[in-house]
Amino acid sequence: MTTDLQLRAALEAILTVAETPLNLVTLAGALEVPLNDVKRELDALREDYDLANEGIGRGFELREVGGGYRLYVRPSHDWAVKQLVANENPAKLSQAALETLAVIAYRQPISRGQVSSIRGVNVDSVVRTLLSRGLITELFVDAETGAAMFGTTELLLEVLGINSLDELPQISPYLPGQDDID
Repeated sequence: MTTDLQLRAALEAILTVAETPLNLVTLAGALEVPLNDVKRELDALREDYDLANEGIGRGFELREVGGGYRLYVRPSHDWAVKQLVANENPAKLSQAALETLAVIAYRQPISRGQVSSIRGVNVDSVVRTLLSRGLITELFVDAETGAAMFGTTELLLEVLGINSLDELPQISPYLPGQDDID
């Protein structure tokens, strides 16, 4: 049987190398310990990270995102990471890809033709790009039309730092004809 500090260190080691959020069941199963013990130690790690350095916190934080736990850069240290990334010239999504991704996120499940109709342009290559990056997936094929229906993936939730699509901002205030009523 491991002590709390040994379990905490083991969780920290796993979270350091995790590429995706890990849920309680996965963590407890990997370490062969009860779920309650894992949850208690994750809460302790989060508190340790938040209170470190005289209350400023560590350069990273433990978040519950996408149905699991993962280490992320603390927002107050984004500037340091941005400086590093700026020099590496990361691949960014085009405006067309961002617009297509937004349509899919808000209207899923949705077909490629429906997305094209909303955007007013052909989205075939953009959909291929989003599929290849793992941000969207084919959910099913519509029995009536034979069209592939698309939706977003857990990776998108992770990239956005949210747990579910319900956390996306309301789009209605930005739609035409939605004047403020005072």
